[in-house]
Amino acid sequence: MNPIFNLNNKNVILTGASSGIGRQCAIIFSQLGANVILIARNKKRLKETYNKLEKGNHLIISQDIIDYDKLEEVVNTAVDKIGRISGFVHSAGIEMTLPLRNMQPPYYEKMFSINVISGFELAKIISKKKYLNKEGASFVFISSVMGIVGQSGKVAYCSSKGALISGIRAMALELTKKNIRVNCILPGVVETEMSKEMLKKLSEESKRSIIDMHPLGLGKPEDIANACAFLLSDASKWITGTNLIVDGGYSVR
Repeated sequence: MNPIFNLNNKNVILTGASSGIGRQCAIIFSQLGANVILIARNKKRLKETYNKLEKGNHLIISQDIIDYDKLEEVVNTAVDKIGRISGFVHSAGIEMTLPLRNMQPPYYEKMFSINVISGFELAKIISKKKYLNKEGASFVFISSVMGIVGQSGKVAYCSSKGALISGIRAMALELTKKNIRVNCILPGVVETEMSKEMLKKLSEESKRSIIDMHPLGLGKPEDIANACAFLLSDASKWITGTNLIVDGGYSVR
């Protein structure tokens, strides 16, 4: 008998698949038996991710996800080539650290377009009957612990991640009739290329302060990818509308 914690034959759409958490999600999903549809702008980096996957019916789609009018075409292509969708992970996201006094409306708009709106639009499209697996699906949004604790200089980032947290609760209720589960994962600071670049710009004291905020140390991309795989799998079939905090203890300090 197959273990319950697997993704055998599940077709999963994954945004932000070209690096960091998204790339690691793709690798682990493929190891657990999923067919992965990799979405990001950078085709070269998508190919690098693709080459790390276990054998399967995987697909690369190079697309800017804030070009909303193209998203249905993306989903249609995925379903046509791979099959109906049983999982969706919105890992794409951007970060910004800037004092409130320097913020401008376009900065908020860019943050929300990538972190929130594109993911919600994809969820809307995937949940259509013609694209959805007949047995239902699981949607996972990568939020952040910053969506519940806040941090100085991150008004736009924290608010966008908070929007995911509240939005998935409404989405979970609305999509239960289609047998779609919807959940969020709230990571702390994870050692990705983006976070490493951020830490390089800080003093040793500031860097040590951030690390010390995580009692279990900084996270690895696989820590988040493993949590995503759990929420996509049938092992979590009675979980929806919740926020899984994976932050090394950051939020309990």
